[in-house]
Amino acid sequence: MNDLILAVGPGIKTQDLEDLAGSLIKERGVESSFLGYRGYPAILCVSVNEEVVHVVPGKRVLKSGDIVSLDLGVNYQGWHTDLAVTVPVGEITESAKCLLDTTREALKIGIKKVKAGATTGDIGYTIQNFVESQGYNVIKELCGHGIGQRVHEDPEIPNFGEPGKGYEFWEGQLICLEPMVTLGSGRIKKKGQGYLTKDKALSAHFEHTLLVQKNGAKILTEL
Repeated sequence: MNDLILAVGPGIKTQDLEDLAGSLIKERGVESSFLGYRGYPAILCVSVNEEVVHVVPGKRVLKSGDIVSLDLGVNYQGWHTDLAVTVPVGEITESAKCLLDTTREALKIGIKKVKAGATTGDIGYTIQNFVESQGYNVIKELCGHGIGQRVHEDPEIPNFGEPGKGYEFWEGQLICLEPMVTLGSGRIKKKGQGYLTKDKALSAHFEHTLLVQKNGAKILTEL
């Protein structure tokens, strides 16, 4: 993922990032988790500005001021990981910087709540409460998930909830937390394979794959 982040810049097509991801996966001897999954036709998801997740790379050219979310899943010897980051393209606005900082911090705060015996409600409440305290909204129609020998497994892990409610995590479980945060209302619509904000507001997305431990979580996708 670091090589992909470094490649982001004005004038780059989203397909260029897809091509680079393909080369990197081949070099490292792993397989794509996304290619062919539920009909998805690419290795990488590249979502720009109001695009939230699952946008197929193509001819779109990145320009200075954009923000771009890169979402990559890999399969190594039958086990999957899933990682997402949102990065600036050239110089971005102060409001966009704050959105990225808030979403990145929301993921960190959510991870701190993960341990055996914690619930999806504990984590979702923590993320939502922080995000809304900063003046933003989480996207409620999309969520994190379990992972392992399939890229998406139970449980669903919403970025909102009530403390003590929901699914209870167990030691040794693999999960993905992925706050998706927007400057706008949080309402989304589907376009092709991807999801966009209905009000065209900027959105950001950060994700890690985690191992649930007795007293915390181990990040398996640390950059």
